[in-house]
Amino acid sequence: MDFDVLRELIRPSETKIVFAVIDGLGGLPSLQKGLTELEAAHTPHLDALAKESICGLHQPVATGITPGSGPGHLGLFGYDPLRYRVGRGVLSALGIGFDLKWEDVAARGNFCTLDDRGQVVDRRAGRISSKRNRELCDRLRNIQVEGVEVFVETVKEHRFLLVLRGEMLSEDVSDTDPQQTGKPPRDPVPLSEDARKTSDVVNRFADQARHVLAENHPANMVLLRGFSKKPEWPQMGEIFGVRPAVIAGYPMYRGLGRLIGMEVIQTGEEFDEELQSLKENWDGYDFFFIHAKPADSAGEDGDFDRKVSWIEHFDERVPKILSLKPDVLVVTGDHSTPSVMKSHSWHPVPVLLRASTCRRDPVERFGETACLAGALGPRLPAADLLPLALAHARRLEKFGA
Repeated sequence: MDFDVLRELIRPSETKIVFAVIDGLGGLPSLQKGLTELEAAHTPHLDALAKESICGLHQPVATGITPGSGPGHLGLFGYDPLRYRVGRGVLSALGIGFDLKWEDVAARGNFCTLDDRGQVVDRRAGRISSKRNRELCDRLRNIQVEGVEVFVETVKEHRFLLVLRGEMLSEDVSDTDPQQTGKPPRDPVPLSEDARKTSDVVNRFADQARHVLAENHPANMVLLRGFSKKPEWPQMGEIFGVRPAVIAGYPMYRGLGRLIGMEVIQTGEEFDEELQSLKENWDGYDFFFIHAKPADSAGEDGDFDRKVSWIEHFDERVPKILSLKPDVLVVTGDHSTPSVMKSHSWHPVPVLLRASTCRRDPVERFGETACLAGALGPRLPAADLLPLALAHARRLEKFGA
């Protein structure tokens, strides 16, 4: 929806909205069970919610497009992900509170494992600990590239942040991450004439990183992606008339919230700690984005049963959210991460919206197949979800005479 139209329609209200986002929620049926992870999970609380809600599936970006985590979340918050684009580097930097300058180029880094042939055998280096990550980042900080200041910071587990600071740097550089195993890291390629210097800097950093990490199995190389500069976007509070907050244990999602004007609420890494933070800060905000990561990690690892288990873990905690009595509750994911694919996918994502003003639909279970019959339809554009939540929260005036 056009932001100028929304600005005209926004009206003050004391109602509260919660978006509970289960990262990578959507799935595909396993060959053994014939059900998706969500359908195989025992979810009495989500099923009860579905009966009281309008349900459907949302399309994170566009038909056939597999979204990254950034675009997947931006759509949920009303930003057209095809128009508002940002790389993982900026999100990682903002997520850990790095003081990113306008001229800086940031990239998300993974520690990875290379075999003797120089091919990637594990894009996440066995998900090394954050403690080990910090030790390796200390080594990478010794890398020097002439004419550029290099910053290397720990994010979490296998993830780190690379920031390049200097003159005439460009974000138009291709990823070195091949996004699959069995292939070597890619060479950085300039995507514009202005990016030749930056791609050369990235190449020199990667070459030195390979040398520095050579004996550090399993984290013996780095993969870089999402080269980006900080954009200047309209802020969520100004557009939608809400006081928004993000509660997320993973830094990147805090960064995404900060980018669009959400206040970052400090919390722990476990979902129970996030729920406690939600309760403690309930009176201070009227829009909450609470993020749950483990289902996505399980999907990317190809662990069907672990993803099922975590969805059940989330379901057991639904009553804690309901006890706060949000006026509008949305439960969904940012994208699908089917365990059978071990990756994000283009499949639409189950969604439910519960409010006193809902026209309830026939859906009685929260799952991909059941939600096809929901009132929200099989392919609701994700960017339409927040305006709908605002309407159910009685935060939009009538349009026109």
